[in-house]
Amino acid sequence: MPVSPIRFLACALALAAAAAQALAQAPATIRVDYLHSGNALADTYALERVLVEPLTWPGNLAHNVDNTNRGQNMVEVVDPKTGDLLYSRGFSTIFGEWRSTDEAGKTSRGFHESVRFPDQGKPVRVRILKRDERNLFSVAWSVDVDAGAPEVIRKQGPAPARLIPIRVNGPSAQKVDLLILGDGYTGADMKKFELDARRLTDYLFKVPPFRERAADFNVWAMAVPTQQSGVSRPSTGVHHASALGTRYDIFGSERYVLTLDNRALRDIAQYVPYEFIEILVNNDTYGGGGIFGQFSTVAASNDWADYLFVHEFGHHFAGLADEYYTSPVAYQSSAARLEPWEPNVTALRDPARPKWKKHVVPGTPLPTPWPKAEYEAASRAYQARRTALRAANRPESEMSALFREDLARTNALFSTAPQRRAIGAFEGANYEASGFYRPEMQCIMFDRSETFCKVCEEAISEIIDLYAPHADKKQAVISK
Repeated sequence: MPVSPIRFLACALALAAAAAQALAQAPATIRVDYLHSGNALADTYALERVLVEPLTWPGNLAHNVDNTNRGQNMVEVVDPKTGDLLYSRGFSTIFGEWRSTDEAGKTSRGFHESVRFPDQGKPVRVRILKRDERNLFSVAWSVDVDAGAPEVIRKQGPAPARLIPIRVNGPSAQKVDLLILGDGYTGADMKKFELDARRLTDYLFKVPPFRERAADFNVWAMAVPTQQSGVSRPSTGVHHASALGTRYDIFGSERYVLTLDNRALRDIAQYVPYEFIEILVNNDTYGGGGIFGQFSTVAASNDWADYLFVHEFGHHFAGLADEYYTSPVAYQSSAARLEPWEPNVTALRDPARPKWKKHVVPGTPLPTPWPKAEYEAASRAYQARRTALRAANRPESEMSALFREDLARTNALFSTAPQRRAIGAFEGANYEASGFYRPEMQCIMFDRSETFCKVCEEAISEIIDLYAPHADKKQAVISK
């Protein structure tokens, strides 16, 4: 029997109220904003401000310590008197990506960053760790924080936009809270934003392992209206103002979409219980981006928005690496082949003990053969056509058609490969044609496929378990 809109809204509001009541029992959310600056060789940190956010802590206090070993950085909150670890989370940063670009070898830049943690009811020491050349974490910066100090910001204005409950499955402390923010949506576009958010959320939960764990998520949405539809795309002379400042052409890559205004992002997001953020931009030009522990983005009106949403969320949510290597990126290649921290790529220094050994069937050759030469030859031709289409500013429909053609050709090529369904070590990953390996021939992180490989699925499930440890498999209460 169909559910009436009024009954649906009442159910959503009731669940949201229950979640808010549960949050009221939680400690306050403390946010430390700081400036991270430097270049390819060195970096420095400086405290900007400490805030008590409007909402209490949304996380599970029984899982305050992160043991997943993800991220280029780690935040640790410790007792300065005893040294006891009170809270930790791995994350990566836009600065960390930028310092791998050519520009970082020529100049210095500064980036705004934030870390959030539950109030401990006493002064704490906040430490930012980063990985060293051994791939181990060491302290890069620390600052003592007293949430009761007079300079701490405690009161802020009202929320800048209406909160839309997309899926509410229970108290935030027992769920993963995903916030979908909109950018480039005018007041007249608000209904479209809600439809985009629901459509893309529904698709996310059709993809394993999110499908099986849908009941472990709450999804919220909010969009601050803009004066013009769409976000900035400087390479084509398009400049639009928005509260989030999301734009294309980040680090010179025409398809890379991020916001560099972290302060604005956090000041808007703080009015919603969240642990992860996906930004929908109201554009049809192919593009997106994702930073582990920060946020991900997607061009919501593009023909490939479903794929982009899931792929970029894989970066942001689970720290998955890109497995492709034939597309141009801003990253500057290095001769070094250190073992990546990302769970789905490896330098395969010891073929007898690959990173995902438990998934490899005995007898599988490592490295694992695949039609690499044929794939690369076809990809060179495809990339040339892609570049020409973008340079000529051809309609986006032609780019979408090229993507469909490329995926069909790849599927046909791989369909007869002997190791088509094997888990092994396939050379070509992490933006490099040689020296890095991926677990399977195909995956959402490799091309525009529809599923994650088994190694990526496991990596995603580990993060879900960190935030929603008492998983139940009941159907989501609210969907579309």
